[in-house]
Amino acid sequence: MAARLLEGRPAADAIWSEVSTGAKKFSDAADRPPTLALVSGADEAAAAYGRQIERQFARRGLSVAHATVDAAGFADHVRGLNADPGIDGILLLTPLPEGVGAEAAALAIDPSKDVDGQHPTNLGRIGQRRPAFAPATALGGLRLLKHYAVPLQGTRVVVVGRSPVVGMPLALLLIDADATVTICHSRTREMAAVTREADLLCVAIGRAGLITPEHVKPGAVVIDFGTNPTPDGPLVGDVQTDAVAEIASAITPVPGGAGPMTVAVLAEQTLRAANLRRGR
Repeated sequence: MAARLLEGRPAADAIWSEVSTGAKKFSDAADRPPTLALVSGADEAAAAYGRQIERQFARRGLSVAHATVDAAGFADHVRGLNADPGIDGILLLTPLPEGVGAEAAALAIDPSKDVDGQHPTNLGRIGQRRPAFAPATALGGLRLLKHYAVPLQGTRVVVVGRSPVVGMPLALLLIDADATVTICHSRTREMAAVTREADLLCVAIGRAGLITPEHVKPGAVVIDFGTNPTPDGPLVGDVQTDAVAEIASAITPVPGGAGPMTVAVLAEQTLRAANLRRGR
């Protein structure tokens, strides 16, 4: 493997260090910790992810309130969280309760508590290059690049994937960082010809091993957001890591690359929301 590995843990630890300090300051001033509300349906995978968030938050002085709701009580529960002065951020864990649509769920959240950047108001503000809460995974990718001092200004970037959770907001964040961005997706013709133009290739399309060496310009930096389960259990990315690492200059591993950044950024944005609510 010739490429440098861009591991997420060191970058995430740098964020966690600042979050821990900020959370203590907030708790001392507000007499309570910054608090994130998690809302999920009856899904064990979502519950397990919620417990992971709760453990990581607790170690750094933040609090999590986790509730399991069904479709009938979903809207009322989210409205209650919007009005609760002790709740700083709200995160909806997927899959949503059966009968709750993704669009309606996102619209239900107060944008000032939308710390995972799913409300159209926040996504729109990102598009207008205004302060907003960005989706944590997309922002985590940007923070990872900055941690490793990957040049962005004027850099030719290709983002593979256009979801509102990663691909599209990541493209907007990169544009705001003065990169020149092209987006590829499932309908892109001759994708390899497009991706080979990239000095920085970011992949978030949800197809295991889609990106091969023929898609990658020699010396490019490759960021893989893919988390695809395999029959044997381990996760694999959207990039054929070992093969692509032979020609890339740097690449994220899966797992252990972009993944650790998500919860750290979620905590960072929860703290930010808490401080904004206190006028700090």
